[in-house]
Amino acid sequence: MMNKYDVIIIGGGAAGMMAASRALNNNKKVLIVESKSQLGSKILITGKGRCNITNSCEIEDIISNTIRNGNFMYSAIYSFSNSAIVNFFNKLGVKTKEERGKRIFPVSDSAKDVRDAFLKDFTKKNIKIQYDSKVNRLIVENNIIKGVMLKNRERYYAKSVILACGGKSYPITGSDGSGYDLAKSVGHNIITPKAALTGLNCKEKWTKDAMGVTLKNVRLTAIYKNKQLFSNIGEMIFTHFGISGPLVLTASRYFLDTGYNGAKIIIDLKPGLSKEKLYNRICRDFDENPKKLFDNSLRKLLPSNLVSPIVRLSGIDSNKQSNQITKEERNKLVDVLKGVKLHVSSGRGFTEAIVTAGGIDTKEINPSTMESKIISGLFFAGEMIDIDAFTGGFNLTLAFSTGYLAGDNA
Repeated sequence: MMNKYDVIIIGGGAAGMMAASRALNNNKKVLIVESKSQLGSKILITGKGRCNITNSCEIEDIISNTIRNGNFMYSAIYSFSNSAIVNFFNKLGVKTKEERGKRIFPVSDSAKDVRDAFLKDFTKKNIKIQYDSKVNRLIVENNIIKGVMLKNRERYYAKSVILACGGKSYPITGSDGSGYDLAKSVGHNIITPKAALTGLNCKEKWTKDAMGVTLKNVRLTAIYKNKQLFSNIGEMIFTHFGISGPLVLTASRYFLDTGYNGAKIIIDLKPGLSKEKLYNRICRDFDENPKKLFDNSLRKLLPSNLVSPIVRLSGIDSNKQSNQITKEERNKLVDVLKGVKLHVSSGRGFTEAIVTAGGIDTKEINPSTMESKIISGLFFAGEMIDIDAFTGGFNLTLAFSTGYLAGDNA
């Protein structure tokens, strides 16, 4: 039979390509069914096009950075750890480097090199890739997988099928949620998918005036109904809708299940300075140019596009000279700089979310093999499983590890 394979993989993203690589190494005849015209579309945009392939931290830290169902990941990560991921790519010719936060990137800073390493390896081996193809349904008999039927009614048969279709984030890359429908059609439960790790829409309109301003080494604190959910120092950016950047993406995950009513962000623009030291710094700047207008006197302290919003928040007349600003007003300015408040209305949607929270219920998957507990021969890998993690290379680690385990057992 021409259309018969050992393993059929639906989805050619990070998890799907890793599953294919492992299955090929086990001398399996492999078919990848990919909905786009190329493999690895989402890999190409990860890490701002640089591809943060993993994190060199301890395995327990990977588990703790996996927000949902971290314990489910033990077998996968121990089977194919972060160090194994680095070795895998090194062997494929992708040299790697470690950056701040133990994040691992290709030395070339090119996500394309990561994707192309898979493709070069595939060209040497017995693999078939069906591009621009969508699976219409899974072929199942007596709770055993038999193959897949494409939208064009063409059938492909296999002893094992791996669903690695991705979640719903960045649907332009092919992650359109269709994999959930396939899993649901054969009896699997889907934990409601949500857009995770996104920018945050804010009620305050002044963020538009500061659009594009990137702040490094600021402290961002996420509060929900007067309870602190998250606080850390790092990088963020103001946008036309509110705020984004690494700190914000992490904070957004803490807000995901809150409904946002009562969600608030507090930004300390000068976390390295106590209020007293910041007050003294401001006084020195004012004393150096006592006749300077208030807004101009802040330009040494703040990015130019942030000056106007901060002046408005302080309530101090921008036309006042520095030497006219009272002690009370200076203290108010300190309070504003140490605690810029933003009220969050919502997160951004799936079109901008880095990852999807929710997906295939992990209770229905064998964590030691990634095989379905409902349909024999059906496996799952990557983002479509109900696992998601913080930024820092953790989500790709989950994808590669589950892909490896699924490909090894399929």
